[in-house]
Amino acid sequence: MGAVQSVDSMNPFLAVRLISTSIHRWTYGQLTTPDPVTLAPSPDLAESWKTSPDRLTWTFTMRAGATWSDGRPVTAHDAAWTFNKIMTDDAARTANGPAVENFAAVTASGDRTLVIRTKKPQASMLELPIPIMPRHVWEGVGDIAAFENETYPAVGSGPYIPVEHRKNAYVRLRANPSYWRGAPAIDELHVVFYENPEAAIAGLRKGDVDWIGRLAPPQFQAVAGHPDIVPWNTQGRRAAYLQLNPGAATSDGEPIGDGHPALKDARVRRAIHHAIDKRTLVEQVQNGLAVPADGSIVPPMYREFFWKAEGDEAVAFDPAEAGRILDEAGYAKGADGVRTMPGGGRALEMRFSVRTEEPVEEKIAQYLTGWLRDIGIRLTVRRIDANRYTEETGSTALYDIAISGWSVNPDPEEVLATHLCSRRPTASGQGGGTESFFCDDEYERLYGAQLAELDRAERVGLIKQMQRRLYTEAPVIALYYPNNLEGYRRDRIASITPIPKDRGLLYGGSGYWPVYSLRAVERPAVPEGNGTGTAVAVAAIAALALAAGGVLLVRRRRASADDRE
Repeated sequence: MGAVQSVDSMNPFLAVRLISTSIHRWTYGQLTTPDPVTLAPSPDLAESWKTSPDRLTWTFTMRAGATWSDGRPVTAHDAAWTFNKIMTDDAARTANGPAVENFAAVTASGDRTLVIRTKKPQASMLELPIPIMPRHVWEGVGDIAAFENETYPAVGSGPYIPVEHRKNAYVRLRANPSYWRGAPAIDELHVVFYENPEAAIAGLRKGDVDWIGRLAPPQFQAVAGHPDIVPWNTQGRRAAYLQLNPGAATSDGEPIGDGHPALKDARVRRAIHHAIDKRTLVEQVQNGLAVPADGSIVPPMYREFFWKAEGDEAVAFDPAEAGRILDEAGYAKGADGVRTMPGGGRALEMRFSVRTEEPVEEKIAQYLTGWLRDIGIRLTVRRIDANRYTEETGSTALYDIAISGWSVNPDPEEVLATHLCSRRPTASGQGGGTESFFCDDEYERLYGAQLAELDRAERVGLIKQMQRRLYTEAPVIALYYPNNLEGYRRDRIASITPIPKDRGLLYGGSGYWPVYSLRAVERPAVPEGNGTGTAVAVAAIAALALAAGGVLLVRRRRASADDRE
């Protein structure tokens, strides 16, 4: 599998990138997993559950016979330790902290009974995006923030186990023979990281790699006519959006960062929204392979939760309206055409942060620079590497405007939680996971209300109100919902099941079903004593590591007869 994004951490408590969380889904089971057809919660490490009449106590029965890859049983004590660690350790909260904020206590009553007591009813209890970790391995870790989880083979409970990781080069995973559903049919899966999309596409064309996900439109179109490559174009689960620094602070409310003070003003943020021609971005940046975002950060793939602005609420591309808003707010234009803050203060000169390895962001920057110049805001493009970008937009707040995106789960609570006050980092820079440094009383109220609302229709309505609040306050501005663009080699991959099963995603889906369902095209067996197969495999890994990119399948001579369902 080729990826143009490298792992940020092999520690699931810290990792937030899509490639990292995907690998962790393959490595560590959760209490439940999305059903591959309906995306509704279905049993995983928990085989059943029940709630108390007041809906404040959840009792999960852990799966009998599930084991860790080192042979020890998976128990309720592992799950209780995992949740308690996130509840009590700031660093451990980084990836999934809001999921447990409503927890009052988590205990294990024996090896198979997990009891979670909540402060208020929690509607998302069956969709917790939290990998269950082996207590016997992790309880000795001192500083979670500094722990890279780089001891191999890792100890996991999922279909694949990482056995090697070279930073910014590749992760090598091996089938878990003790996986409770049965070992996957592919012995090894190699996820190799490319430095740029062009190199990844060249690898797919040559057959160096078998499958690439999250392609940019030009790369997808470049391989769509190749006779040995299956193009995969479906609705996506991502939203691409701008982050506007609204006046960043820590979770204790202490100001941090150096964001432009004008961006604290929601009127300025709304004016910027009016200055963006999203349909042009879709056509010119995404080659038409996206949907303009006339809503917030939940994509239309999730029909039930998707909210679309209509009527007077809809923010249209209207530079004149943007100018009117800024004029009325007192941001006057100077002789150079650049506006200043009311009273002749600081000029509206702002930085636009983009990642050096993302050419799409460079194109967006070109358009935004011109559009914002037209309304009196001067943008300077600032190019930084991905690691520094993540730190500056999520911890130190050293930015004005940045481009970002998020992959949304079937229940969108987690992506909405990235805009809570509590997701801002602590004074030491730990925890957090904020996407905007947004902190808004009304948004907090709506989040608490939806969390406790057990009537499905009522909860959906509250979640749509949260999206409306993000839309009108504009700490983030959704630009478009990218199509899910992938490609795989038909001469290497015999079959693969998307999630959801009806024209869903392959790479980066909300479960492990695609990699677990993967079947390779049968190859003639290499004669005994030849040794060529091993040599080729080793050479391929070395070549990919040097090129910094791709995913290889190491195929069994005879595929497994069992099927994942």
